[in-house]
Formats: sequence, structure tokens, C-alpha cells
Amino acid sequence: MTSSRADLIISGCAVLVHDGRGEVGFREDSAVVVRGGVVEAVVDADDVSGLAAVEWIDARGQVAMPGLINCHTHAPMVALRGVAEDLPTEAWFNDVVWPIESNLTGRDVELGARLACAEMIRGGVTCFADHYFAMDTVAAVVAECGMRAHLGEAFFSSQGAEGRERSLEFALRHRGAADGRITTALAPHAPYTVDAADLAATADLAREHGLSVHLHAAENRDQTDASLARHGRTPIEVLERAGLLGVELLIAHGTGIDADRDLPVLARASGRVAVATSPRGYLKFGWPGTTPVRALNALGIPVGLATDGAASNNSLDVWESMALTSLVQKSVEGDPRWLTARQALHHATVQSARAVGLGDSVGRIAPGRRADLVLVDLSGPHTQPVHDLAATLVHSARAADVRTTVVDGRVLMHDRELRTLDVPAIVRELEERLPALLDRSHGRRIQEYDT
Repeated sequence: MTSSRADLIISGCAVLVHDGRGEVGFREDSAVVVRGGVVEAVVDADDVSGLAAVEWIDARGQVAMPGLINCHTHAPMVALRGVAEDLPTEAWFNDVVWPIESNLTGRDVELGARLACAEMIRGGVTCFADHYFAMDTVAAVVAECGMRAHLGEAFFSSQGAEGRERSLEFALRHRGAADGRITTALAPHAPYTVDAADLAATADLAREHGLSVHLHAAENRDQTDASLARHGRTPIEVLERAGLLGVELLIAHGTGIDADRDLPVLARASGRVAVATSPRGYLKFGWPGTTPVRALNALGIPVGLATDGAASNNSLDVWESMALTSLVQKSVEGDPRWLTARQALHHATVQSARAVGLGDSVGRIAPGRRADLVLVDLSGPHTQPVHDLAATLVHSARAADVRTTVVDGRVLMHDRELRTLDVPAIVRELEERLPALLDRSHGRRIQEYDT
């Protein structure tokens, strides 16, 4: 650690750390030194007393932990929060969401992305994997607000070759943008909206250009049953046949993964494939299963935490996803020893970073890692007393307990005050645009949900 002035010093906090075996622990009364967007050192608080910094945060009574990662969302869909409630999946898509999305303009996407980023920063999310339309606009918002993002321009086969080409052009144009904070992926929507030829072409493009792929697959059991009836293959087997399990692949949801047929297939792709789980949405849609986290864990497949879009989940609160993942897994496995609070924190940090292809740069507070971290205040009555710090973070703390959010060493929020986004201005303009956005009288829809 050099004696010259650091960019940022956070002192007096407990720091969530990982050992060489991936176990979560806590280092008490510590300090984090940041220089050049990177964690330079994690030391005892007394060791920084003689150092100087551009910005110094006294974090006594708080916990520093890696920033949360939203591994699958549709950020601009915050504009549709609450417009399609208490509906089955087919009606949700066909009767409300896809007709409304046919009205989307670039400005609607921008305002939605701005509001989503504000919500995520305030909830301790430092990085998100987005799968949506007009992604040039989302990339511009990310660059401006300071977050990290893994972005993909979604496409359907109904758009013809143009949709796939637009997804590729976006991925190549923005790869490494925003000073390296943006990574990109090809983003076919799903095996039921993208045909076998397009899926195979996507796999070829991913290999040719060194890109990853982010898509929905085996979202629920109905989709798996429909795929077996139509193609004689599960959605996961469709992806394998198309060559997509041979590239870096992020699968959203996977609650319809068939244990007998799909797990052996996924085992062969271990090291390339990851899954994102969004438990709140599954509960809300009344889906009978959930992501088989324990079985995927046994195969060495990372399972990252996600929210999906706010149109289905109603929030972008990854803190809630972490708690629900632990609780739902205990319920479906019938085992209170799985998923423990420490395991949930591991999924929220290390596994989520691996899921979005950033396992070597974020997900831990350690020397050489990018300085993406948050400070959590545990002084509230709902978090006291603290007998087990991991359990307090997972099962008692809330998104609103995040006091400070840092990405790449830049403080995006301090003491709950956002520094890079003006929420009242965003909300005012978005409300003015809502009547035109929500109009469904035209009878159009961008796609048909028919698995």
C-alpha cells in the first residue's frame, strides 16, 4: 500500500470477505483503500490513520460488502410496474405487456432505464444484466450514471435476420464501453420465440466474435412440456442441439429444468453455462417450481440472483431476491440447512459475478478487484441485536439499509443521496408520457406468447 493520497478510504467497518474455499466471513473494524477504481488493500482501521484520500467515509457501525448484481432484468420495464397484475403468464404477455411494448419509443426506454438505475443504486446494486430493446439508449444511461452493466439487444425470429444482426452490431459496438464498465452479449429472446436456425446462427456468431449469450429458457414447466410436445426435446436440449451450450451462456429462470433429462446435459456444459434465478416472479405467477439451485450447485454451475423486470416482479430489489432464494430453497428442498445465509451471500456476490462473466473482476472486496461495493447500516431496530452477521444481512436487512454505493471507486450514492441521477425530474417526464405508452387500443403486439 503506497503512502500517496488514495482516491477513497472507507474506515471503521466490518468487511465481508471470502476465503480461498469460497466461504463467506467478516473482518471487523477494517478499512478499504481504493485507488484507480481498484481495491488496493483491506486492512485494520488503525492502519489508515496516517493516510490521505480524495474522499474519506467513516463507516463505523456499517458493513462493507461487494455490490449486489442483478443477473437478469429488463430495466426500462419499471415504466410498466403494476400495469399487469394477477394474471397467468400467457395473458400477462399477450393482453398487456407485448401490446404496450409495441408503443415504446427511445425516450420511454431512456426514462425507464434512468429510473431503474436509480432504484438499483439505492438498493445496493452495482451491476445488472439487461435484456431489452433500444439498448443503445440503455448503454448511454449506464455510461452517464456510473453503474456497471452486461447488456444485450433482445431479438425474435419474427424480426427476420435484421433482429439478430442488430443484436450483434450492438454487442460489438458497446463491448468495453463506459471505461470498461459495459460488457455485452447476444440476446435471443427464448427458444419458443427464436427458431432453431436463429439459435444455431447465434451460437456461431458468439464463437466467431468471442461473445456470450443471454436468453430465457425453461422458464417454467409449461414451456418444457410444450417443447417436448412440439420438438421432442426440452428447451435445454434445444439449446444443446443449436450449439449454445458450447459458448458462454446465461440462462434466465430455468424453473422448468427437467432433472432427469436436463441436468446431465447441463453437466457437460459446466464452466460455460450459468443460470439467473428470480424467485419473487415465480411466486407471483404461481409457477409450481423454482430454479433447482441445489442441483445446479452440485454440477458447478453458477446461479446468480436476479429480479426480472419490474413489470412482473414490481421491484428491482436484489436484497429481496437474496432472502427469497434462501427461503424458497429451504421450502422446496424440505431442508432448513439449505440455503444458509452464508450460502445466499455467496450466490449474491461470487456466483452472481461469475454468472455475468465478471468473476475475475468483481464479486469480492479484495486487492486487485474493481471497487464495486456497498455500505449497509445495521443500526436500525429491525437489525438489532446482531447475533449472526450473515443472517442479519440476508434475513433482517433491507435495501433501504444501504447507505453508500460505490462502482469502480466512484461514489454513486452516499448517505442515501444519489449523486448521478435526478429522480423527481425522471418521474415527472415519465408520468407525462404514460398515457401514450399504455394505450392498447391499436390492437398490436410485438410478439405472440405461444409456447
